[in-house]
Amino acid sequence: QVQLVESGGGLVQAGGSLRLSCAASGRTYGMGWFRQAPGKEREFVAAISWAALSTDYARSVKGRFTISRDNAKNTMYLQMNSLKPDDTAVYYCAASQTRGVGTSQTEYDYWGQGTQVTVSS
Repeated sequence: QVQLVESGGGLVQAGGSLRLSCAASGRTYGMGWFRQAPGKEREFVAAISWAALSTDYARSVKGRFTISRDNAKNTMYLQMNSLKPDDTAVYYCAASQTRGVGTSQTEYDYWGQGTQVTVSS
């Protein structure tokens, strides 16, 4: 069983930046970020393969967010730039037992508790 803990969320003005971290208690393979805004379903944000050779992004964040990982530290990151009020959501870290890039929630086996990101206009 792998435990995931997110950190780095907070309140930021539109146009600002935040970096989220996801610390895993053990080795993980494919990892990803999802988010859920109030009244909306959880949606895919970004994913990264085990060796970080492949990444994928939702269209809404492409060019503004960057996903990365440090396997030596069992940690994944999400650098978020040019933030918009529409990015306001709880951001969840997820880990898979497969090595590829997954964009569907059903592909992930472990989930963190989430970290709140609020972008003010």
